[in-house]
Amino acid sequence: MLVLVVGGAGYVGSHTARVLRRHGHDVIIYDNLSTGHRFLADGFKVIAGDIADATKLSPVLRRVDAVMHFAGCAYVGESVENPRKYFRNNVQAGLVLLNACVDNHVPRIVFSSSCTVYGTLSTTPIAEDAPREPRSPYGASKLFLEHALEAYEQAYGTRFVALRYFNAAGADESGTIGELHQPETHLIPSALSAIRGEREALEVFGSDYPTPDGTCVRDYIHVNDLAEAHELALRYLAMGKDSVALNLGTGRGFSVRDVLEKVEKATGRAVPTRIAARRPGDIPFLVADPSEAEKLLRWKARRSLDEMVGSAWDWMKRCKQIERVA
Repeated sequence: MLVLVVGGAGYVGSHTARVLRRHGHDVIIYDNLSTGHRFLADGFKVIAGDIADATKLSPVLRRVDAVMHFAGCAYVGESVENPRKYFRNNVQAGLVLLNACVDNHVPRIVFSSSCTVYGTLSTTPIAEDAPREPRSPYGASKLFLEHALEAYEQAYGTRFVALRYFNAAGADESGTIGELHQPETHLIPSALSAIRGEREALEVFGSDYPTPDGTCVRDYIHVNDLAEAHELALRYLAMGKDSVALNLGTGRGFSVRDVLEKVEKATGRAVPTRIAARRPGDIPFLVADPSEAEKLLRWKARRSLDEMVGSAWDWMKRCKQIERVA
């Protein structure tokens, strides 16, 4: 199958492109390289372009069997401060991509959604039938695209799987690709950066949440487990199955302090920390019920939090390109 990986020079997209290739798929990467890095797409055909550019998208869309959509802005806090950017990039440009897929008869779309579509819930773990009431513009932008996919399937027959990630972490076991954001806000690489002296201290955003130790609890999932779920979603659609939205997580939550203990164990060093105010849009608990993905895709997260931290640390130590691409 020929797959267009939109946003394939980014974190999850680059890992998924490699998993697709290992499973025998042909891959084209389409990325505007505004936040992605070309070296993460080494070995693939790369088209540099924006998803808001239907003229550039159309020729390649006519050739492909499926689209995987990873492109978009992805910072909850930034979305609260600058919602215009998120609705422009994630919603307006996302609709251009969806319209181009319909116009060029792309039959299958796998969409990178997010657990932030749920918002604050009184129950955990979270199942797919939980109310979708996002608290941030980022979550709202993901939910909008889910609604659009639902409407487009009914009107145009475009079938989809929307994968609601919980917290992606870790790096490919080869050490050749990994997480590289500017700025970096994810907990594990931020803690590792603090250990390396690249930041004065790790800011812990809030220590007074209604959780066992006062810090936010999240469901961390290895990026390669996520990538493998995308390939299985593609197979699921190829079998003619119904469109669906699925949680991707481990079903287990770890607090910020739990994660920092794992980082200190892996590195043998203390993480310098500073308690800061809560971030707008953050919620106390986000833990997945992944049973539906296990049932429909025959998928299960296999890698542990120790493996996530260890692979991220190996990537950070081995990555000689950080200064060059930063």
